[in-house]
Amino acid sequence: MKKLAFSFANKQFIVFLNDTDIVQVYCDQQAISLTNISENVQQCNVEDQIIQFDTSLIPQGSLGIATNQSPFEFAQIPELQPEKKGGILGLAALGLKLFKSAKVVKAALAGASVAGYAWLFSFEFALMLIACLVVHEYGHVRAMQYFGIKTKGIYLIPFVGGLAVSDEKITTRWQDVVISLMGPAYGLITSILGVVLYYATDMEIFAGVAVLSALLNLFNLLPILPLDGGHVLKSISFSMRSWIGLLACLAGVMLGLWVSYTFGLMLLVFFIFIGSLEIIFEWRSRHQSHLIPLDRYGQIFSAVMYVLVVAGHIAVMMLFADSDNPILSLPMKILSS
Repeated sequence: MKKLAFSFANKQFIVFLNDTDIVQVYCDQQAISLTNISENVQQCNVEDQIIQFDTSLIPQGSLGIATNQSPFEFAQIPELQPEKKGGILGLAALGLKLFKSAKVVKAALAGASVAGYAWLFSFEFALMLIACLVVHEYGHVRAMQYFGIKTKGIYLIPFVGGLAVSDEKITTRWQDVVISLMGPAYGLITSILGVVLYYATDMEIFAGVAVLSALLNLFNLLPILPLDGGHVLKSISFSMRSWIGLLACLAGVMLGLWVSYTFGLMLLVFFIFIGSLEIIFEWRSRHQSHLIPLDRYGQIFSAVMYVLVVAGHIAVMMLFADSDNPILSLPMKILSS
C-alpha cells in the first residue's frame, strides 16, 4: 500500500494506492467516493470543487491530479520505507514492554534466585530453597485472599528471600497477625510433609526439605520487624496502647541486633533499621491509626498461635538433632548455640 498527500482549497487530501489503482481518497480524514469518468480517469466533488485523478501512470509511480478542469499534473508517488523491526528503538520498546510485564519480572527474579543459590551451594539445594520460599509466601497470599485483599503475587528476591505483594492495605491488627503467621504455618506443613516422606522412603532429600523449611520459617518468626514474627509482636504490642507495647518492640530490635552480631548477618541490620523506623512512625501516630486493635482475647489467641507455630518448627528440627548427617543436625546446633 502506497500513500500520496496533497493540499487543495485549504484541505488536506490523502490518496491510498496499490500497484495499479486508487484504493481510497480521504479529505480532512473523511473518506470520499470516486466516480469513473473514463478507463483511467476518476473524479470526486468536494464542496463544488472538482478533483480528477489519472491512474494510467500508477504502475510507473505517478498519479495525475487535475482541479476544476485544469490540465493534469503528475505527482510522484512516494515509496513507503520498510519498518526496521530490528532497530535499536524497536528493541528498546520491546524491552520496556517486557519489563512492565509482572510475569516476566517474576520469572526473571526466580531464575536469578535459582542461579544465585546454585552458585553458592548446589542446584539441588537451590531448588529445595526456592520450593520452601514459594510455599511460605503462598501462605501469605492465601491469607490475603481470605480477607479479600487483592494480591500481585509472589516475587523471589535473590539472596534475600521472597515477598508476597498486595494491592490493598490491611484494616485490622488481626489481619496482620493471620497474614504474618500463615506463611510460617504453610512452611510447617511443608516440614511435616518432608518428615512423613522421609520416614516413608528413607530418602534424606525429604529430611533436608523438612529441616531447611523449619530453619527458614523459624528465623522468619523472630520477633524482629520486618520479619513475620515482628509483625505479630507489633500487632499484639500496639493493641495494648501503652508503653509496654513499645518496650516489647524495642526488645525485639535489641534481639535482632544480637542475632546479627552473633551470626554475622549484616543484611539483617539493614532490615532492622527499616523495621525500627516503622515502629517509631507507627507509635507516634498510634492514636490516629486506622487499624482496628486486637482485644484482650485476640492478643492472647495471637500469642498462643505464634508459640504453637514456633514450637512446631523446633520439634521438626529436634527430630534430626542426633542425625549422622551434619547438614540435618546443623539447624538444632545453631538453635542451641
